[in-house]
Formats: sequence, structure tokens, C-alpha cells
Amino acid sequence: MTTLTGKNSIAGSWSAEGSQTFTSIDPRTRRPGDVNFHSATAQEIDRAVTEAAAAFQETRQYPASRLADFLDTAADEIDNLRDDLIATADYETALGSPRLPGELTRTTSQLRAFGGLLREGSYVEAIIDTALPDRQPPRPDLRRMQVPLGPVAVFSASNFPFAFATAGGDTASAFAAGCPVIVKGHPGHPATTEIFAIALNRAVEASGFPAGFFSMVQGDGIDVGQTLVQHPLLEAVGFTGSLRGGRALFDTAAQRPRPIPVYAEMGSINPVVILPGALAARGGALVETLVASATLGAGQFCTNPGLVLMLDSAETRTFIERYTAEMRARQPQIMLNAAIESGLARTVEQTVSSGGVEVLTGGEAIPEGGFCYAHTVMQADSIQFRSNPNLHHEHFGPVTLFVTCASLDDLRLTIGTIEGQLTGTIHGEAEDIDAARPLIDSLRERVGRLLWNGVPTGVEVVYAQQHGGPYPATTAPATTSVGRTAIKRFMRPVAYQNLPAALLPDALQDENPLDILRIVNNTYTRESIKP
Repeated sequence: MTTLTGKNSIAGSWSAEGSQTFTSIDPRTRRPGDVNFHSATAQEIDRAVTEAAAAFQETRQYPASRLADFLDTAADEIDNLRDDLIATADYETALGSPRLPGELTRTTSQLRAFGGLLREGSYVEAIIDTALPDRQPPRPDLRRMQVPLGPVAVFSASNFPFAFATAGGDTASAFAAGCPVIVKGHPGHPATTEIFAIALNRAVEASGFPAGFFSMVQGDGIDVGQTLVQHPLLEAVGFTGSLRGGRALFDTAAQRPRPIPVYAEMGSINPVVILPGALAARGGALVETLVASATLGAGQFCTNPGLVLMLDSAETRTFIERYTAEMRARQPQIMLNAAIESGLARTVEQTVSSGGVEVLTGGEAIPEGGFCYAHTVMQADSIQFRSNPNLHHEHFGPVTLFVTCASLDDLRLTIGTIEGQLTGTIHGEAEDIDAARPLIDSLRERVGRLLWNGVPTGVEVVYAQQHGGPYPATTAPATTSVGRTAIKRFMRPVAYQNLPAALLPDALQDENPLDILRIVNNTYTRESIKP
């Protein structure tokens, strides 16, 4: 096993200047680990960001091919520590197999996929409008492309110790953009974080990059993250976590003398609509499908289907009874940590105590053994849902709220009261198409991803993916944290007007030496510009 130091990684050097420490907690036994991890001091954070800013002066000039080679090297170094990473993350999260091996493969695949994006090259979005000197008034030569922002802070997520953590999608996309990264490790899996830092430090050194291209700081309180976001040399923040945590970072960044963007993904209740045709045709199968999705990973997914909307009928009542029985019959799983268990208990209690909600099963933590919460099903009618904001809160765990509606108009009206979400799903058959059309139209305004006859859990890492949504699902609904276009968060457009060819980047040269797809005078082309 990899030897752990409990230290922060500051531009390639291990540092433990602070006296405040914390440990991992085994979710299965609630017992603390053996390694004390040092919370980063303000001085260590300052060095990390200052070194990142210095590194950026070099890496912002790197060709895409060199950044791509670094991403491949990072993936290789992570693979070299694969067994240690899986064993350590299992101890810290209890996520087990096959989840963790699959998630680690996803993580290295993301890094290599961004390498492929860079080698293709069109991600810079080169746009050229050549001069029209004879027009009145004359048009100047304008050429635009994307360039990297600068040092980025990435906050690891609790529920994805690989794919949304130290070397996850936020870090991979920032690296791909050419931005140095300072990772704030999640206190739920600090040992896993340190092993990833070892791998990334090795990749930085092997690639000949400046050491400040990557740093990692630890901490189990809010002060480390707040200090990091406040640093004047930081240019952007990537975050995956709770609404409270994401909003706090967003507000901190907005209150700086020079505000910076915060790309925060903050959870969702992911409404699922089941229409009568689907209920009649495959109600039994839908029970199994939705229960499996709602309990996947103990329900600790930002895409967990936490809200199910149906038309009130005898068939709907039977469906809810069967769903409740299936939830009750399944063995609850270990949750990630004490904060998630207690936070879920508080949210469910708040929902139930606000009135108009019936608990059909569960609704309580399971005190014996590890961190655990009973599979829970609740029910309310549409009037209660629309009038009670507490029913709109995310229950981060194996919890489902059913809302019954009197009519299709009532269902559409209810959807219209839902705030921004990551996903929205409709289950229907051919005879439901007309009924679904206005519901789809309403959901589209509230979600980043629309599904038909599926489940929201399972997020494909492809170009077309949109993992984001209107606030409060995210703070930046025009962006995604999954897929190749995630790189756009950490780049900004620059237009070059009337610059001599010798001063233009390769992507904007007439000859198109990179052979990338560009927009030239309103036409997509790879052709060079003829004099």
C-alpha cells in the first residue's frame, strides 16, 4: 500500500504547517482512521495559488499536443496506483465493487478523452471574419478563439471519490484548457485524495511541467475552501456538492474585489412523470426500475429520482403500494459519512413536520452498525406540494416523494412550480404523446437533461451530455460538468483585430497549420484562407 503522510501537496512539495488535523472515518464501523491529515494554513494556500499563477505564465503557451500528452501521462500514473486507490476509497466510502473499479476507469477515460479533444484541436472555436477594406465603412480583420482562464480551484465531491474528485472531470477539463489546478480534497476521503495527488505530481514531473501546475490542500472545515476562493490570483472554481456549500462559495467569489466564476453543481430532485399509458403497459417493471435507480449507491447521486409525479387513480395507488413494498424489502446500504446521514434525517424530518405528507415506509436513520438510513417513501398531493417549499428540497439518500395530481392540467401546473433541476423524466407510451407534449415543454425550462422512458442515474461522458441545469441545480446553467464541452468553463474568448500574421496564434493563421475546423466568413471549413 502507498505510504500516506497526511500532508498537503503544495507545488510538488509535501507540507504540514498547521496544527489542526482530522482523520478518515470508516462508514461501515464509524471508527476513525490511523492517519492524521493536516488542514492547510492560509500560508500554504497562498503558496499553492501563487505557484499556480507562476506556472500558468508557462503552460498557457503550451501547444495542445503537450497538454494532451500530460493528460495521458496522468491517466497512466493513476492506473499505476489503481489497486491502492480502490482499496483506500472502499475503506473511506464503503462504495465497494463493482462501483469503484468502474468509476476509476471512467476517471482515467475522461483524462484520455480530453487528450483526444486537444489533439483534434477544434475546441478552441476559431472564428475568422476577414477584412473588407472596400466596404463602407470598411470592415477590419477579426479573428477569435478560446484561451485558458488561469488558476482554477476544484472542490472534490463526497459521493464520487474518483470521477468528481482530485483527478475527476473538473480537474481534467481545467488541465485540458491549460489551467493549473488547486484541489480542495473532500474530508470524507482524504487518504484517497493524497494517493491521487501522488499520481498527479508524478505526471507533472514526468511531463516537465512547472510544479505549480497542480497542488492539493486538505481541511475538514469551511475556512480552507473560503480562503482558497478568496485568493486574488484565482480565476475560477469548480464545485460539486450541496446547495448550501455551493452557494457559500458562489457568494464568496461574488464578494471579492474582482469576482470570478463559480461552476457549482448543487444537486437536484430530478422529477419523474409516469403517464397512464406507461403505467398500464409496464407498471410492474417500472417499480423495479425506479427502485433500483432510487437506491443506487444508497441514493447518494445528484441524479437520484427523488420526486415522482402521477395522475391520481386506483392504478396509481396500487403502483405506489408496490413501490413502497419493494423499497421496504430491500436491504439499506451504508452511506458515505455521518454528515450525509444526519443531513438526510434533518431534511426528511423537516419535510414530514411541515404537514400534508404521509410517510409510507422508513423515515429514520438506522443506528446499528455503520452510517445508514432506511429506504423511505413519502406521499403528498399536488396542492400540498405546490404550497409547501419544504417538499421541494433534495433528500440526498434513498428517499422518494410521490405527488399525485388530479388532472393533466394539474400535473402541468405542478411541474411549473419546480425550481431548476439537473434532469426531468417522462415515462409514456405512444398514446401518451399528446399529453406529454406540454409537460415536455414545461420541463425543458427547468432542467438540463430531458429523458423519455429512462432513469436519470447514469451520466454518459460524451460530447452531447449536459450535466447542469437552471439554479439551484447549478450556478451556471449554460455549462456542463460532464463531457468534452466541460472544457469551456475554464476558457474565455479573445478577438484579435488587424493583427499581423506573425503575431497570430496558429489556430488563427490563414494557412490553418493545425488543420482544425474553423468558421471562416460564416462557413465551417478546414481549408486555408486564400490571399
